[in-house]
Amino acid sequence: MKPAGQMTITLTDELEQFVRREVNEGTFASNSEYIRDLVRERYRKKQDRDEKMKTLNAALERGMADSAAGRVTSLSEAFEKIRAAVGIPEDESRHA
Repeated sequence: MKPAGQMTITLTDELEQFVRREVNEGTFASNSEYIRDLVRERYRKKQDRDEKMKTLNAALERGMADSAAGRVTSLSEAFEKIRAAVGIPEDESRHA
């Protein structure tokens, strides 16, 4: 295991008391454990967001390449495919 780095953080009195109350409730063994959990959660959310953005960007690039190559679908045809996929009859969609 890689040795842990150390940081010093400064909190307002209100935030410090909040952290101490959270630790005192027994979910965390120490202030450091609580802060590590918060940072870990934020880190995971950022990784997840970054991965979703990479996936979205790849899909956009594929779409742009398809468009440039002439592989396109008209809007009405696209809606027909969507209606068929979700089971909406053609007549109902025109009256909605």
